Amino acid sequence: MEGYGVIVLNTNENYVEVEKSKKQEQPPPNDTDEPAEKKEKKDDCQKETNKRRDFYEKYRNPQKEKETKHIPIRDNSTPEEHTIYVWDHFISRSSAKNVVFVAHSYGGLVFVELMIQREAEVKSKVISVALTDSVHNVWHQEAGKSILDWMQEHCRNWVSSSEPLDTPVEFMLPDCPRVSAGTLLFFS
Repeated sequence: MEGYGVIVLNTNENYVEVEKSKKQEQPPPNDTDEPAEKKEKKDDCQKETNKRRDFYEKYRNPQKEKETKHIPIRDNSTPEEHTIYVWDHFISRSSAKNVVFVAHSYGGLVFVELMIQREAEVKSKVISVALTDSVHNVWHQEAGKSILDWMQEHCRNWVSSSEPLDTPVEFMLPDCPRVSAGTLLFFS
């Protein structure tokens, strides 16, 4: 699909993990009197075994801890600041016309802040916002009427509830419809 892409913001981390380069290990000297063909075959077999192990560790077992170094992300002293940075340097410059946000918990507050800071731009690109147990508060964040109206039309907040999925859930804020997530469990 042309023009399709995903940008993920994790408000819980302010760094990027980069794998440390592995030190080049020199194989121990081989004192055996093996013929060259046999040594070469043995080396090829060992390389293939290492490749398979590396593939498994990287793709099949993502929980396995890796040695990483943390590189701070610029303009990321707060989640709100970083989101504005990503909007200004990536999303607003992209040719995408139909941007969709999915935000969980504090991510909803960050999205509302983006709306307050870049209202016209967000309205021109974002077609829909899916919130999950968002902790935003349009009164405390001082979102204006035009933002509230836009959120009523384009946002939905799935909240923890034992009601069946998508059952409307009443709430005092006039921002976006709240509906049941069909479960009492959301993980932060």
